[in-house]
Amino acid sequence: MGETTANTAQEKAPKKSWFKGLKSEFKKIVWPDKETLVKESTAVIVITIILGLVIALVDMVVEYGVNLII
Repeated sequence: MGETTANTAQEKAPKKSWFKGLKSEFKKIVWPDKETLVKESTAVIVITIILGLVIALVDMVVEYGVNLII
């Protein structure tokens, strides 16, 4: 019951290979161009504002309903 199948020394990779792997992963990143960044940022901001307004509206309706009941 208390036995483990993996050796903890084998699970840890040497730091040099970890940093090499990290460096190779960073080379794979494709950064967006300025136009794409502006479009996506605008979309996020607009959706956030719309969602905030919807949540505020639902909150007002629920508050009105609770006050009506009380």
